[in-house]
Order: sequence, then C-alpha cells, then structure tokens
Amino acid sequence: MKPDDSAARRPFAARLAFSIVLLVAGLAAGLAMAQEMRFFRIGTGTTGGTYFPIGGLIANAISNPPGSRPCNRGGSCGVPGLIAVAQATSGAVENIREMRLGSFESALSQADIAYWAHRGLGPYKGQAPFEELRAIANLYQEAIHLVVRADSGIESVEGLRGKRVSVGEEGSGTLVDAREVLAAYGLADKDYKPYHLKPGPAGDRLVEGEIDAFFIVGGYPVAAVSEAAARIPIRLLPLDGPEAEKLREGQPFFTSLVIAENTYPDVPATPTLSVGAQWVVRSDLDEELIYGITRALWHPSTHQLLDAGHARGASIVLSNALTGLAVPLHPGAARYYREVGLINQAAAERDGTDTVPASAPQP
Repeated sequence: MKPDDSAARRPFAARLAFSIVLLVAGLAAGLAMAQEMRFFRIGTGTTGGTYFPIGGLIANAISNPPGSRPCNRGGSCGVPGLIAVAQATSGAVENIREMRLGSFESALSQADIAYWAHRGLGPYKGQAPFEELRAIANLYQEAIHLVVRADSGIESVEGLRGKRVSVGEEGSGTLVDAREVLAAYGLADKDYKPYHLKPGPAGDRLVEGEIDAFFIVGGYPVAAVSEAAARIPIRLLPLDGPEAEKLREGQPFFTSLVIAENTYPDVPATPTLSVGAQWVVRSDLDEELIYGITRALWHPSTHQLLDAGHARGASIVLSNALTGLAVPLHPGAARYYREVGLINQAAAERDGTDTVPASAPQP
C-alpha cells in the first residue's frame, strides 16, 4: 500500500491557496484602479499655434493618474483617476465638429466660433444649433496676426489685393476670422489668391517667397510667427481704423488689442483685433467631473505650470474666467465659481447668470 502523502501535500496546497487569494486580490485591485481611471480628450489646434501648447499644459494640470503622488506632497493636483490628453487639430471649427460627433469631451475655441455653433449662426447658419455646448472658462485673448515680409512693400490690408495670402486651413477659426477681416477692408475672395496652410508651413512659404502674407489667430507670441521672424525680418499689418471699428460693431466678440513692441524681433507695437480663447465642454458630462476639472484649472500649481510653460500662460487668471463667455457655463463649472464668489448665488437664481453668458451678442 502506497504511503499516505496527504500531510506532505498540505503545506503546498495551503501555499497555493494563499497565492490564489493574493492573485485574485491583486486582480481585483487592478480592476478597481482601471475602473477609476478616466480619459478626457481636449481638442486644441495646430502645433504651430497657441492652442496646442496651452492645451497640453492644461491637460497635464488636470490629470492625476492612479498611483500619482498626492498634491500636498508635491504631486499632481488634478482630478483623481483622470488622464487628460491634448489632441492636435486644425483649430476651433474642427474642434466644435468633433465635439458634436462625441469624439472630444472638450476643446479650445474662439469665442465667436463657439457662439455661432451654439446658436446655428454665422458659418453654422442652416445647421442645427449645438445646444449642448457649455463653457468651463474664458482663458485669454487671441490676437489676429497678419504677417508679411518686412521688405514686401505691403503696408495695409488693402495692399493684399492680387497677392498670395494664406488665410488658414479648412476647419480653423483663423480661416473664419481672416475672411471676416478681408471682407471688412473691401476684399472679396476673388481679389486675392487664397492658400489654406497650417501656420508652420505658411511661415515657411513666406520665408521662401512663395506667399506674400499669412493670417494666424492666437495668443502672442505665436510659435509659427516667431519662427518666421527668426529667419527673415517681418512686419505685422495693423487692423485698425473705421474698418476695424465696423467689424467690432458687427461682431461683438472682437475687441481691440495691441501686440506689444518686440513680441517678434524688431516689430513695433501693432494694433489689431482679438477674440477670447475659451475652454468648452459637452453638457452631458458629469457635473462632479467638470467641477473637479474647473477646480484643478484654477489651483495655484496650475498657474505656476502655465506661467512657466508658455508666454500666454500668465494671462490665464481666475478674475477673467467669466469674461465674454460665448456659451452657457456647465453646471459643474458654475458650482465652482459660486463657491469662490465669482457668481453671486442670489443673482444667479434670479437672473440665471450661472447658465447664460451675460455678454453674448444678440443674433
């Protein structure tokens, strides 16, 4: 009869059972962590503009992946479990389209583009209003840059008649605003030779003499303009006078702005037009999530990150968060602004100021 070896097998069986318990516990913990992890996409713009670097800084600030060091120990101060990604696009028009399709949870957009999309006006006339569009914050002012070679002899917008002009790529807010500007100064599409280039290639083509001018809308300094200015002397054409005034009257989201002297090498202070850069989101996103994202956006560590990461980052301040909002606030964002006193609770209940942008122009 074979000796009974059950006693010998017991320690091994016990160890195996204990290992299985540990494995199951580890898998359960891993699954729990995976369930807590959320992805959040931010549509930005081209790599040669301002949206992409600013969007990347914001994505970094609001992210807080599982296992990150706590905020109070020098770690992430973002939303626990959130991984935000800044995605390069052609700009505001594409961003709004992708948000409508559900491809992005949020995006950066020019105020005028967001307003028109929300109301089904302007370039969106004839399309269903994007009523689900909501705001997290106004970020900074974007300047309209109209760049020419310093030796071009072109002194004004009217001087672009018959010239080769990059008006921005299809799907960009730059294209929409460039057409508005040119029309205000009396130039129809047939009066110039349009090119639809990204900012970087537009700068390259200007340097090489293959185009005469290019538009880019962005918070200055814009990388594509800086790169062109490092290779050849450039000038910025002024956008002022009665034409600019008429444009401001017709499009209330446009405001006057001066691009400071030597923002680009040897370029004097130049008057132009600007429009707010705003962070928009879909209304179907969880209120708690957007509250956490808004709080993370205005955390002191985020300000340090923005200030160090981009010249326009220092302009992103809480006091301007509700300035010129183009669409209603998301309830989660409104909750944060009520907590910090930017929205008066009684006034909000009476006037709806936490949901309706007070400065929105009428159709």
